[in-house]
Amino acid sequence: MANFFVAMGQNVVLMSAITAWFLAQVLKTLTSYWKHGEFNAERLVGAGGMPSSHTALVVGLASAVGLHDGLESSLFGISVVLASIVMYDAAGVRQAAGKQAKVINKLVRQMRVEHTVHDIRLKELLGHTPLEVMAGALLGFAVAYGFNKLMIIQ
Repeated sequence: MANFFVAMGQNVVLMSAITAWFLAQVLKTLTSYWKHGEFNAERLVGAGGMPSSHTALVVGLASAVGLHDGLESSLFGISVVLASIVMYDAAGVRQAAGKQAKVINKLVRQMRVEHTVHDIRLKELLGHTPLEVMAGALLGFAVAYGFNKLMIIQ
């Protein structure tokens, strides 16, 4: 079992992706604290916010695969397609769902005043702005590049 964890820790592609995700979650928590002036533990695992951790994860993965296996590899092609879908979803579909949740929550608040609707609250922070997605992509690439340089040095 120890060999399993050692092997996982030496997998530059996996470690790049996981580290990019982790750093994005930490940065998301810090930017939320800076913006709102209070610590919100949900930001450590929640969706939405700056930078996009989903984007950091998949761009870290794709970049690490490209740097490790080459840009002509099938794995790089697959990881780029995956990254594109996740980034589109983060900035498009999930952001639209968040905007819809905001409108529905407003309608529910107005109807609750009239006592016609029970307490329902939808999660509004689901997606990302293009800037948040770009920041996640830059973070993912930077982490993969850093891991790649570290592995060359060793």
